[in-house]
Amino acid sequence: MASTAAVPNLAFRQLRGPRSAGEFAAAVRRAAREIGEQVACDARYIGRVESGEIRCPNYAYERVFLHMFPGLSLTDLGFSARETVRGRGARIASDPQPPAGHAAHSPPARPGRAPGPDDVPGVPDIPEESDVLRRVFMTSGTATVAAASLGFGQAHASAARVSVPAQRRVGEAEVSAVEEAVRQIRLLDDRRGADGLYRRAARPLRAAYELLDAGTTARQATSDRLHAGAGELAISVGWLAHDSGRLDDARSHYAEALATARLAGDAGLEAHAFCNTSFLARDAGRPREAVRAAEAGLRAARTLGSPRLVALLALREAGGRAGLGDRAGCDRAIGRARSAFEQGPAAGDPEWMSFFREAELELLEAQCWSALGDWSRAARHGRRATVLQDAHFTRNLALYRAQLTADLARAGRVDEAAATGHQVLDLLDRVRSSRIRRMLAGAARVLEPRAGAAEAAAFLTRHATLPGESDGPGRAGAEG
Repeated sequence: MASTAAVPNLAFRQLRGPRSAGEFAAAVRRAAREIGEQVACDARYIGRVESGEIRCPNYAYERVFLHMFPGLSLTDLGFSARETVRGRGARIASDPQPPAGHAAHSPPARPGRAPGPDDVPGVPDIPEESDVLRRVFMTSGTATVAAASLGFGQAHASAARVSVPAQRRVGEAEVSAVEEAVRQIRLLDDRRGADGLYRRAARPLRAAYELLDAGTTARQATSDRLHAGAGELAISVGWLAHDSGRLDDARSHYAEALATARLAGDAGLEAHAFCNTSFLARDAGRPREAVRAAEAGLRAARTLGSPRLVALLALREAGGRAGLGDRAGCDRAIGRARSAFEQGPAAGDPEWMSFFREAELELLEAQCWSALGDWSRAARHGRRATVLQDAHFTRNLALYRAQLTADLARAGRVDEAAATGHQVLDLLDRVRSSRIRRMLAGAARVLEPRAGAAEAAAFLTRHATLPGESDGPGRAGAEG
C-alpha cells in the first residue's frame, strides 16, 4: 500500500494555544485521570499529533480529548475518521469501536498462555499505546548499548560497550549486551539506589528498543531473548523512575514492558510488568488498581512454575488490600504468600527475583500492617527484615531500617526509632534514594513532638543537616 504524506494537524495545534508541548501533555494526563483513563502522553506524542503522524488517536486518547474539548468531534480536532486509517497505529475498520466508557480491547491471547487482563485499570490499550510508548525510547542512527554509562564515577568505566553494526540483523552480541545492561542496572541499584542512575539508564533502554525495530534476528530464540531483555530493561528503568519519585515516567516504562510482553507472548515478562505496576499503583494511592494488577500478574504467572513469584504477587495484592483498609483480605493474601514462599526456590524462578528473600517478605508484610495502622505488628516484622537482610544489598538495608524507624516512631518507641534512624543516616552517604529520604523525613516529623527526649533530639538534629535531594522531583516512589 502506498504511503500517505503526513498532513500537519493545524486544528490541534491551535487548541494547544500558548502552552508548550510538554505543558499540554501534562494537561492531557490530568484530564485522563479525571475520567479514569491512563495515557502515556508526553511532548513527543503531542508533536506526532501536530505533525500529522498520528492521523487518528487510539480509543483511550479519543475519550480524553473529547473530555478536554466537550462539544467537539475528532474531525473538529483535526483527526481523520477511524475507518480511513490503516496500519500499526490504528485498528482496521472491521474492528468495532467499544462502547463509551469501556477500555479498548487487548489483542487476543496466544494459544498456550493465559489471556491478558483487559479489565485492569491503568493498563493502556496494547497495540496502539505500544506504538506511542516505544517512540519515547527511540533514537535514530546506530544503536549503542553502553553499560559504562550506568556507572558512578570511574567505578564501572571498564564496562563493555557494544555497537550495532550497519546491517539490519541482530545477533548474540547485541542481545547479550541488553541482558548485561539489565544486570548492571540491578546491581547498581542494589548498591546505590535509583537517584542519579535513572537518566543514565535511559540510554541503553533507547538502544534496546531500537534493536527491536532494527530488523530481523537470526533465530526465533534470539528474537525471544531480545524481546524479554528489552522488556526487562524497561521494567528496570521504570523501577529507577519509581524509586526516584518519577511516578508518571515509571508508569510509562511499565506499560511499555507490558506491551512488549503481550506482543511476544511472554507470560513471565507480563507477570513481572504487572507485579511492578501493582507496586506503583499502591504507592500512587490507587490501591484497588494495585489489587487488580496483582491478580492479573497471578494469572500470567500460574503456568511458570515459580511459587516464589506467586508469593511476591500475593504480597502485592496484600499491599493493595491494606490500602483499601481490607484487613481480612490482606491477612488472607499474606497467608497465601507465606504458603507459596515456604515451597522454596524452583527452576522457574526468574532471575530478577534475586532480591526476594525472607527479609523482603517480612518487609512487605511490615508495610501492610503499617498501612493498616498496626504499628507494633509492623515494627515486629520490620525488625525481622533488618536482621535477615544481606548486608550486600545496601539500598535495601537502608530501606528496611527507614521503614522500621517510621513504624517504631508511630508505635511510640521513641528511643529505638531514633537509634534506627541513625543507622539509616549512616548509610545515606552510599545510597541515593529519594524514597528512603522521604520515609526518614516522615519518621522525623512523627518524632518532632518528642524532641525533648535526648535520643530523639540527637536524631532530629542530625537529620536536619542532611543535604537536600539533588535529583528527582520529590514525589513518593517505592520498591520494598
